[in-house]
Amino acid sequence: MTEAKGLSSFERYLSLWVGMCIMVGIGTGWFFPGFPAALKRAEIAHVSIPVAILIWLMIYPMMLQIDFSRVLHVGREPKGLALTLVVNWAIKPFTMAGIAALFLFVVFRRFISPDLAREYYSGAILLGAAPCTAMVFVWSYLSRGDATYTLVQVAVNDLVLILLYAPIVKLLLGVSRIYVPYDTILLSVGLYVVIPLLLGYLSRQRIIRKRGQDWFQEQFVNRLKPVATGGLLLTLIILFAYQGETIIGNPLHILLIAIPLALQTFFIFALGYGVAYLLRINHSIAAPAAMIGASNFFELAVAVAISLFGLESGAALATVVGVLEEVPIMLSLVWFANRTRNRFPQAALGES
Repeated sequence: MTEAKGLSSFERYLSLWVGMCIMVGIGTGWFFPGFPAALKRAEIAHVSIPVAILIWLMIYPMMLQIDFSRVLHVGREPKGLALTLVVNWAIKPFTMAGIAALFLFVVFRRFISPDLAREYYSGAILLGAAPCTAMVFVWSYLSRGDATYTLVQVAVNDLVLILLYAPIVKLLLGVSRIYVPYDTILLSVGLYVVIPLLLGYLSRQRIIRKRGQDWFQEQFVNRLKPVATGGLLLTLIILFAYQGETIIGNPLHILLIAIPLALQTFFIFALGYGVAYLLRINHSIAAPAAMIGASNFFELAVAVAISLFGLESGAALATVVGVLEEVPIMLSLVWFANRTRNRFPQAALGES
């Protein structure tokens, strides 16, 4: 069973480390312009090989922790799973599109050029169509969620993500008249979801068979956590080395991008949590169900943004802003969920 141990000191201040990486990246691009130029030479079919390796280091450890045998237990509490799926796939991508379009194309039109607004919008869509698959274990633990059921929700969402992520992204970007080749999206999903998921499953089975579940969870997985975080932070340094000139010229844009992303997060949590309350879903299931939709699989969003639009794009920048603000926002939602725990049924799954 995968169960988060809570936020480490490093994870608690993830936004601080992200901010430091942003400054290091901007400084690197500004003072050493040859660095981004050298990275551009390490590309194949517009895919940066160094960045692709770092993204795999981010995503593989997360996929490794998913135990799909837990999917067999979905019938224990169908309302919680149904709520997660409806919010994540029938509502969340479309509310993200609406909120992002409202702010980027209308409210902030005096501050953002139409071309940049379209790029930021694309990044918001990539975030909105990818529900959380990793950090939600931490949010579930901190809100005293049912760890087994959270794992079921994540596993089912990952299976749905393989099928629906590309079509939803294509639909929403097509509606906004942003052309994205469908085969490019499918390639990105295959490269950054399907292959790591398959390798994670196969290696998980092999390691557990040879060394046992306890060794796998307590030793192997824990050793990989710094690898995943390090991959994220190094990716951000490279990304902002490309983005440095844009940010220095438009520092206000970071705030303008953050506003619709934050509003979307609070709205989706309120929707999921509110419906769970009306359905009288146990709090140990309701809180994680709301948080899966509120948070994002930002590693995938960053990877796809880079693949589709490039390291220097506004889309890539928008996905990184999502990383920057996610931890403090989600911690505030964990606090709220814990404060309102007594308003929900408290029976354990086995007593339902």
